[in-house]
Amino acid sequence: MNDWRFLRSPRWAGYLALVIVFAIACCALGTWQLNRRAEALAEVARIDANYDAEAIPVAEALPDPAGFDIDQRWRVVALSGEYLPDEEVVVRNRPFEGSSGFEVVTPFRLDDGTVFMVNRGWIAQDSDGRPGAYDPAPSGHVELEARLKAGEGRIAGRTSTGIEFATIDLDELAERVGEPSYTGAYGILVQDGADAEEPPLAAARPVRDEGPHLSYALQWFVFALLGFVGLGWAANQERRGLAEASGSPDAPTAPRERKPSRERRDADVEDEILDRR
Repeated sequence: MNDWRFLRSPRWAGYLALVIVFAIACCALGTWQLNRRAEALAEVARIDANYDAEAIPVAEALPDPAGFDIDQRWRVVALSGEYLPDEEVVVRNRPFEGSSGFEVVTPFRLDDGTVFMVNRGWIAQDSDGRPGAYDPAPSGHVELEARLKAGEGRIAGRTSTGIEFATIDLDELAERVGEPSYTGAYGILVQDGADAEEPPLAAARPVRDEGPHLSYALQWFVFALLGFVGLGWAANQERRGLAEASGSPDAPTAPRERKPSRERRDADVEDEILDRR
């Protein structure tokens, strides 16, 4: 046991402290990955429960126009009323199949007089970076379905310019419309058939993927364990070095060189005599 006395030195105490800090950091990162996996699994569950569900009236889904629950994401709601094309805006820097363009958001006045924001889809930008051509919103009374998403709010330093918005900021849209509006959520238009092939283009179905978070989490936990394994290996190497320097019985010894037997020496001499003849 005395061979391990060097572990009481300040130097090895520092090594141990470093390994503990390293292990804590690895465990924190592993826990973070587990939390991200839990969020991804929750999103997959929302897609399964809501994306293809039967539509319900928006007033039933959102009794509070300013409220929205995350578990309502992708819920299909039924809308009845008319578009307000004069209040239509586009949201810039929106990706779609590897390209950047705009999303068209058109306010929709419901039969009860409240306004609900509808994202009608994606459009490409022209050579000048301006919105390309797209079909106008239908006129008159229409009935449609949309999938709920939370408003995006406002990003500091990114403001609207004319009809171009940086985000889907429902509060600013409501101010522009000047009528009672839903500010907790907006809807992504459900498009079918030929309507989905002409701009504005329908949004792609969300991917059901939990990601590699579980494997990443396990890797971080293994790294934490390997830190202590490495510390133990280094300590054992130093113990063996100290034991060898002090001549301890525990020190590893080199194998003794085996001396040749007398019979072997005589045979070698006879071979040499024969070779000289």
